[in-house]
Amino acid sequence: MKEYWTSLASLLGVLAFCQSILQTVFPPELRFAFLKLFNKIFHWFSSYYYFDITEIDGVNTNELYNAVQLYLSSTVSISGSRLSLTRALNSSAITFGLSNNDCMVDAFNGVTVLWEHVVTQRQSQTFSWRPLPEEKRGFTLRIRKKDKYLILNSYLDFIMDKANEIRRKNQDRLLYTNSRGGSLDSRGHPWESVPFKHPSTFDTLAMDPKVKKEIMDDLKDFANGQAFYQKTGRAWKRGYLLYGPPGTGKSSMIAAMANFLGYDIYDLELTEVHTNSELRKLLMKTSSKSIIVIEDIDCSINLTNRKKNNGGGGGASGRTYYDSMEMRGGGGGGGVSVPGEEGGGGNSITLSGLLNFTDGLWSCCGSERIFVFTTNHIEKLDPALLRSGRMDMHIFMSHCSFPALKILLKNYLGYEEGDLDEEIGKEFEGVLEKAGMTPADVSEVLIKNRRDKGNAVRELLEALKARAEKNNVGGGSREKINGGHDLEEEEEEEQEKRALESPKEEGCDFVEGSCKKGDEKDPKEDNEIIEK
Repeated sequence: MKEYWTSLASLLGVLAFCQSILQTVFPPELRFAFLKLFNKIFHWFSSYYYFDITEIDGVNTNELYNAVQLYLSSTVSISGSRLSLTRALNSSAITFGLSNNDCMVDAFNGVTVLWEHVVTQRQSQTFSWRPLPEEKRGFTLRIRKKDKYLILNSYLDFIMDKANEIRRKNQDRLLYTNSRGGSLDSRGHPWESVPFKHPSTFDTLAMDPKVKKEIMDDLKDFANGQAFYQKTGRAWKRGYLLYGPPGTGKSSMIAAMANFLGYDIYDLELTEVHTNSELRKLLMKTSSKSIIVIEDIDCSINLTNRKKNNGGGGGASGRTYYDSMEMRGGGGGGGVSVPGEEGGGGNSITLSGLLNFTDGLWSCCGSERIFVFTTNHIEKLDPALLRSGRMDMHIFMSHCSFPALKILLKNYLGYEEGDLDEEIGKEFEGVLEKAGMTPADVSEVLIKNRRDKGNAVRELLEALKARAEKNNVGGGSREKINGGHDLEEEEEEEQEKRALESPKEEGCDFVEGSCKKGDEKDPKEDNEIIEK
């Protein structure tokens, strides 16, 4: 045993002597060149390429590293044996990831690749303006040489797109508002935001399933149509007009669209915007993958038909396009501004400014945006605002139909298909059209009696019959709109909304009067104002 240790010590001494000779004979530069040549020969005979994706690229965070981490979390949760769990800020979901120095195999278009998560300790740092993490993290991608161009050209772009989709799905959505008009805060942002927690989805939305499917298919085609819009030379945006009586679910439809696509919502209050330039600034500060909403557009500003204002006489008769379309009076003296004269006597936005907002050059400063307008009176809107390219899809939110009623019964009472008695179902189907009740009215009856399903159905049926009888008796004396909803009730709701939203200032009477049925000014008076 002693001889064994003696021989081992002699061998170690010889190796140390040889190492000292090598270091003396071969300088570090020569050894580095030899190792470089050895690695080159090794890679030349190897059939794989290796790509390193580090977490920190110099002093900046490598976005590709974060994208790979998110992408692998979508598949590693199924195939991985040891996982790391993370939950990002403002995220509603837990994501999975590879543990330290773990590997997994992925496939793309029939090509197999190997991912390895490499974590090593970082050497002690000298003085640095930005301290780096103690651990050095990165991913190593191993691919076959013959698959190099396919992977670099397509696979990495696919990972980035997939990561953005996962990030948008997991991140909490936000609801923005322009409560300060168009002015900027200390950070240069004109929008204020709150978390968007509306639970409405297309599954719970009370409307005809065929119409819902058509809308969902249109939204899917839009979200997946980047290549189509680029090919056809169109801006990647789409407009929806939701119209119908109050209480038919227009706001719920907007929330369902946002939850379906995972988009943020920008609720634009036009009465807070004073000039066209402010409107453009608000548009420029909206993000892509968002829904820009203008609710009750017929009540917030004046968008009556241009033909009603095209009277005769004076210089007004020569103006045929966006002239005499003053949308909001303001400032002192009640002056009226025409397009192109924003800096006149008062602050105003014009129909021209709104059209450029939705379909002009400035509307193309972002991508994947949806514009949604809502109104109770589509006939009051100017045809220029309704044409394709601005409002591409017109969706009529009707009174409660029998398919919509079945959805409400399922939501509030848990009725599945076939649970409702056949005779009662026929009674509902026969009385719904005559009653003309909105989904909001039906929902209120079901909410009050949700603890007793039988009583809820009976009381709802009685309420529908009473409304139908009331409509039948008063049909000759009361004007009806949109299939049975009383005009007087709708005007009362709109007047209450204007009383709450419209500022009580001199010069705002023009705004408040824009929603009243039949409150139309004489064209001669309009022409006299323009001439002045």
